[in-house]
Amino acid sequence: MAVEPNRWGIIYNPKAGSRKAQKRWAKIREYMDSQNVMYDYVQSEGFGSVERLARTMANNGYKTIVVVGGDGAINDAVNGIMQSEVEDKHSIAFGIIPNGIGNDFAKYWGLDSDDYKGAVDVLINRRLRKVDVGVLEYFNGETHNNRFFLNALYMGLGARIVMITNETKRFWGIPFISYLSSLILVAFERKLHRMHIKLNNEHIKGRIMAVCIGSCRGYGLTPSAVPYNGWLDVSVIYRPQLRELISGLWMLQQGRLLNHKIVKPYRTKSIKVLRARNAEISIDGRIWTDKYYPFEVSIMPEALTLIIPR
Repeated sequence: MAVEPNRWGIIYNPKAGSRKAQKRWAKIREYMDSQNVMYDYVQSEGFGSVERLARTMANNGYKTIVVVGGDGAINDAVNGIMQSEVEDKHSIAFGIIPNGIGNDFAKYWGLDSDDYKGAVDVLINRRLRKVDVGVLEYFNGETHNNRFFLNALYMGLGARIVMITNETKRFWGIPFISYLSSLILVAFERKLHRMHIKLNNEHIKGRIMAVCIGSCRGYGLTPSAVPYNGWLDVSVIYRPQLRELISGLWMLQQGRLLNHKIVKPYRTKSIKVLRARNAEISIDGRIWTDKYYPFEVSIMPEALTLIIPR
């Protein structure tokens, strides 16, 4: 069945931990209807469904695919589009209505999770920009596999915060409190991991607290990264003393983390991870459970068409 060119395919991913999920979605639909937007929508049902739904929409001919969700749902949708059978991925315009615990990628573009009308207006205005897509490549013993991302990949500290936040949100119920409590718990652990990575012909070995590989700002861990310059920013964070930890958290909030003496920044086209012993790994807010070593992370310049604000 042919899809009208102006019809949007919308994937609604309910906000985790929120009791007002359906009420918010009703308001978004009401506003889109008032603006005469043509759309079809589906609601995600459990882990992995957003990726499957995005792939199905792309294969069925939707030229505008919108996800209503946070960084994790955005990541799933991008993977669905990139793994679809559509030859020209640029023919699909990808849009975002932020609606999650983490909305870091949306915030980079000035999209506010409290302003759904503004996000819909951005989609209607349809300003397009090609953005970079990060890709993790690994071999699981049988097949070569890819996992795509728009924001960042974390090893160690950042990934552990994601994991604990996902667990504590069921207890606290309030996303911000879950994130804040996770940050405090993990930061004061100052857990180190034996890592071995290679980038720009340099081998980096040792006991490292965290590594962030960002195509975008990565929740402040790669604050200089921009998702359209064809480069990956890498922040390697070594073990801080307690005083350095406190100053580091403050500099993180100020966007000046790269000035901290325990952080070593790099810029590269690709990075190979040979080992990250006992380190959690997350990709745009999704915990990567496979963890096959070695794996390589690289950048695909201007691989996705994104709808951005004017």
